This record gives sequence, structure tokens and C-alpha cells, in this order.
Amino acid sequence: MSRTPRAPAPPGALGVAAEPGELMTYLADLQTWLDTRRADLDRLDAAARRSAVDGVTADVVLALTLWQAVRTRADELVAVWDSGRADAVDRERMSQLVWGRLGGDPATSLLSLVDAARLCDAQADQLAARLSFDPHAADVAARLRAVSAGIVRAEDAARATADTADDAAVARLRDRLARIQADVARGADVTGPLGALEDEVARTERDLIVATARSRALSRDRERAVALRSALADRAPVIQQVADRCRREVADPPRLAVPDVTRLGDVPQEPDRLTTYVRRLGAVERAMDRAEAAYTAPLRERAELRYSVRNLMTKAQGNGRASSPVVKAGEDEAREAIEATPCDLVLARHFTEQLEMLVRDLPEGHR
Repeated sequence: MSRTPRAPAPPGALGVAAEPGELMTYLADLQTWLDTRRADLDRLDAAARRSAVDGVTADVVLALTLWQAVRTRADELVAVWDSGRADAVDRERMSQLVWGRLGGDPATSLLSLVDAARLCDAQADQLAARLSFDPHAADVAARLRAVSAGIVRAEDAARATADTADDAAVARLRDRLARIQADVARGADVTGPLGALEDEVARTERDLIVATARSRALSRDRERAVALRSALADRAPVIQQVADRCRREVADPPRLAVPDVTRLGDVPQEPDRLTTYVRRLGAVERAMDRAEAAYTAPLRERAELRYSVRNLMTKAQGNGRASSPVVKAGEDEAREAIEATPCDLVLARHFTEQLEMLVRDLPEGHR
């Protein structure tokens, strides 16, 4: 199998700012891995073009896609790192870039940088085995050690999925390895079975990495859905209170219902149902936004009219118009219209605009 170093283990965790020294070491190791892995993939690509093995082209494309996704995210990390000038907020952002989803290409959208790098390693291992490109492929002992290491990584990934079927699949791979090791000890030719096992281990490791990434993505999506549902459930009574007040205090209030998010039921576990549920949560949130804006606007306008009348009378006191019977009558009409319950905002607005006309400064000679 390929002797290219495995992708480096990242520091920190999602939402945690890693230490500067750890980040500097990781970025250096990641750059080394990117350079050596790309050279390895280029050699595998050239071998695939010369090979008569079916189906390797798509695997090469996938491996290169994964490498490019890691390369792009690594460039973002370097930019945030800013030659070591990254502060705690920047370093937390780097953790998000390392452990968060890559997005973009459908082949990598659910993966993190860590997952993509590991999957790239597994894909390269599988390609090397299928193409018999590795110069050490003839070394059975080395190949057995590499297969054993691949099974260990697959076991770790299977534990992350918490699926008994995955555990059973990896256990079968370990049984096959044990049988091949026993045949080697007897001196049997294991070229065929070992090659098939190499291919199966690489494929299993790759599938488990993807399954783990999807499981983590599903878990994060569900956590966000639960948080949003809770926030909307807490928000609904507040909006309902505003709506009730608006209906009491304003004539001809809006006629929008405040949506009840609890009618959607609990947040589902299944990916397809969760996607639909999140879409419906978004619709409920938008409906709440519309209801809140609709019921808040009349109450806000009523308060603004009160403030306007007060300012207009302050102006009238300043220019001597406050003592005018016409202005006093205009003030009374405006205040009466505004304080009426329910308040006719059209009428209140009219009387406020009328008062604005009445308190204007008189021309010189008419004061």
C-alpha cells in the first residue's frame, strides 16, 4: 500500500480555539501532507490512464476532488492564521473551518476537512491496491500490516456510527485478515485474497468515514432544529400578547394568525423527514415575522403620534401659538383621537397633521 503519510490529526474541537503552537504545527503538517498526497495522486492518475483496470477513473476523480476540497479549506485556514497574528476569535474560526462542513461540491458538502483528508487517504490506498502501483505491493508482510491498520481505522469509524451492522462488517474483515495471515504462515499464495481484502478494507473505511460525517451532520441539523423550534415556541406567546393588545387598542387591526409551532410535532430523526421539518420551521418563522411586524406597526405608529403631538405643543409654546384657541382645540382633537380605544389611526394621523399646520410660525407682522 502507499507509503504517503496519513493526514495530520487536527488540534482543538468545534467551537474551541486551539493553541497557537498546535495550529502552527498542524498547518505545517497539513501543507506537507497536501504536497506529498498530490504527488502520489498524480502518479496514480498517470497509472490509471495506462491501466486496463475498469472503473478507476471515477475513483481518481473522487480522490482529486477530496484533495482539492482540503486544499481550498487549508488556504482559508492560512488566511485566517495571518502568519500567526490570529487572536482567540480567529483561532475559534479556524476550528470551525477544520471541523465544520466543507460545503460546495456535493461529493464533499457533508464532510469536514478532517473527514475529507481521511477519505482521500482511504481512496488513494484503494487505488494503489487496484492498480498494483505501490512499489512495495509485493511485500506481503507490509501489505498485511497496512490492511490491519486500515481495519483499525474502520473499527474507530464504526464506533462513531454506533451501528451494529457496521461493527459486524468490520469484524468480518478482521476474520478474513486472520484467515489470510494463517495461510501466509502455511506458505500459501494469498495474492488474490489479499488484493480483494485490501480493496474491501479501503472501500469500507471510505464508506464509514462518509457515514460518520453524515451522522454528525444529521445530529447538528437536528440540534439546530430543536433549538429553533424551542425559540419559536417561546416567541409565539409574546407575539400573541402584542396581537391581543393591538386588537384591543387599534381600530381595524391586522387579521393575521400567530402560528403555533407545536402543531408540527417533535423534531424527527430521519434525514428526509428532518429536511422537510426544517423547511416547515422556516415557514413558521417567516409567518411569525410577518405577524409581529403587522401587529407592532399600528402600536408603534400610535406611540409616534403621541410623541409628535407633544413635540408640536413644545414648538407652539416656543413661538407663542400654544395660547391660541384654535391650537388648543387642535391639540384636544389630536389627543382625543390618539387616546381613544380603539384608536382610529387614520383619524388620529389626520388630526396630528392638522395640528402641525396650526402650530406653524406666523408670518412677520401677524404675531
